[in-house]
Amino acid sequence: MVIVSIILGIIMIALDQLVKYLTVTSLKPKGSIDFLHIGKFDIMDLTYVENDGAIFGSMSGQRWFLIGFPLLIIAAGIFVLIKYRKRSKLLNVAVFLFVIGGIGNLIDRIRVGYVIDMFDLQLFEFAVFNVADIYVTVAMFLLIFYAFFIDPKIEKKIKAAEEVKDE
Repeated sequence: MVIVSIILGIIMIALDQLVKYLTVTSLKPKGSIDFLHIGKFDIMDLTYVENDGAIFGSMSGQRWFLIGFPLLIIAAGIFVLIKYRKRSKLLNVAVFLFVIGGIGNLIDRIRVGYVIDMFDLQLFEFAVFNVADIYVTVAMFLLIFYAFFIDPKIEKKIKAAEEVKDE
């Protein structure tokens, strides 16, 4: 299963990097184009953005922090994947997506000094984001769901098993 996860992770990172490459080569000269709309109702545009900060452009220009901190988070994620691999499949998927998304954006920060973003929601005012950001966002929702609904049940089972063992 580890080899399958590594291959899947490489494919997902490659997809992120391919979309960013296509964004640079095709979208950068245009700046922004219509992408998804129903009639005259805009849902999403493709917009070339170079983000040298974190979420919503915060911490702009803090390149070394934005390389070092994600490295620590990725290392912690890999540690969690190894240590808690048998705890929950949902936890594994969430942490895996978090690590993969972090690696995708880290590659950009190391390679060019900024993250390339392209998906521009028009439904409401939102940050422009990329494929790696989607991985991280889905991971966060899964982690929140896990923390509120799955982990308490697991902890309850562990505690019950310990009480039986102590008797």
